Amino acid sequence: MDGILPLWKERGMTSHDCVFKLRKILQTKKVGHGGTLDPDVDGVLPICIGKGTKVIEYLQDSGKIYEGEITIGFSTTTEDRSGEVVETKAVDLPLTEVEIDQMMGTFIGKIKQVPPMYSAVKVNGKRLYEYARAGKTIERPEREAIIEHFKRTTAPVYDAETKTQSWRFQVTCGKGTYVRTLAVDLGAKLGYPAHMSDLTRLASGGFSVGQAVTLAQVSELMEQNQIDHALRPIEEAMNAFPRINLTTEDWQKVKNGQVLPLKTFNLKKMPGELIAFFYQEQLVSLYKQHPEKSWLLKPSKVIRNEV
Repeated sequence: MDGILPLWKERGMTSHDCVFKLRKILQTKKVGHGGTLDPDVDGVLPICIGKGTKVIEYLQDSGKIYEGEITIGFSTTTEDRSGEVVETKAVDLPLTEVEIDQMMGTFIGKIKQVPPMYSAVKVNGKRLYEYARAGKTIERPEREAIIEHFKRTTAPVYDAETKTQSWRFQVTCGKGTYVRTLAVDLGAKLGYPAHMSDLTRLASGGFSVGQAVTLAQVSELMEQNQIDHALRPIEEAMNAFPRINLTTEDWQKVKNGQVLPLKTFNLKKMPGELIAFFYQEQLVSLYKQHPEKSWLLKPSKVIRNEV
């Protein structure tokens, strides 16, 4: 069984929980996920199976689309609704749509983020959440994130009783973006402590809501011997990379991991970070530029050495 299963992860489960359950349902150990989702977040979680596990890193690095809700008026330890309140500031005068939209617009493009303490980023060999659970706060290195789209999708709602204000949003972002931190940083720019009060992932790794199936549906498909209806080809995960279709002659060289000149494929320069080589409509290898000889291509990841 090889391929990618776009799973709809339900709330209350970790991404690892999903992998653990799927190994039992699918009766195979070669299962991994292509991008962590927090337990409080539901949405699309690409699951790699069999040879599909060879492309996990590229799914994790891909862009993602989320929809959610930002609440200003208080912040939490985890930057989402599951944490303990750490700072409050009453919203006595509700913000206008213009004020919110203008500030959201300042986040488009390349931004800097400091990873939240409750995250899996490693510092000095330990994950940040391990420090956080021990009650420690340590200095975290800034990371770059790319925000392609960040828009408010509903009118802001003011709660006069709690002195908070919330609105829903949609964001399209690059790898490594912390949407929780995006909510907190937006609040700070608006002058208030804030947190992400709701989040759903709509797309990841090129797979979207309409393709996703639940664990219960996967189990049912397995019982009916129809799991192929939900599995997507590994090739779909490579749509973002330049593609070259190999001749039989070129395939003989690629399957043996040979270094190849760019001119073999009429290329003057590298068209991207990686090139996806296909033979007989199947993804067989990923090549990158040689680190010392820029006119050469070398294997980055062999997917198949036989077709």
